[in-house]
Amino acid sequence: MADGGLELRDVSGLPDSGLRPPVMAEAGDPFSALRVASLIARLPRGVPVSLRDVVERLNAEYLDWSFSRPVVAWVAVQMQANWLADFRSASGFQVDDGPLGEQLTIEDTARIEPWLIRQVERIHGECLERLRLFARDEGAIP
Repeated sequence: MADGGLELRDVSGLPDSGLRPPVMAEAGDPFSALRVASLIARLPRGVPVSLRDVVERLNAEYLDWSFSRPVVAWVAVQMQANWLADFRSASGFQVDDGPLGEQLTIEDTARIEPWLIRQVERIHGECLERLRLFARDEGAIP
């Protein structure tokens, strides 16, 4: 039996135990990367965007998560490296220092959108694989 065969009692006045603690986003974690890359894919094209602004937006969109600049920078630099590997050009996806700190500029061309979607799909696949492995190794099987 999935529930272990236990019959549980209803206890009135019992506080909700379904509270979820905040998640601290970490560099290298695909679930953090998925949220960052998905936001990056929606950024304006052809204008520099401060990584600090990206962090603020992520923290506003995901109230149960906490993002930091190093986590966002890790994803942006990884995506920049992927762009360089795919197109052998630094002009399409640039992470550099600007007057207000690190910034990201995404070129405004037709090739960027499908490339960004593929990046997010790849990270999404990593998340699904992590969940599959968790279910197999740590999940419901006692």
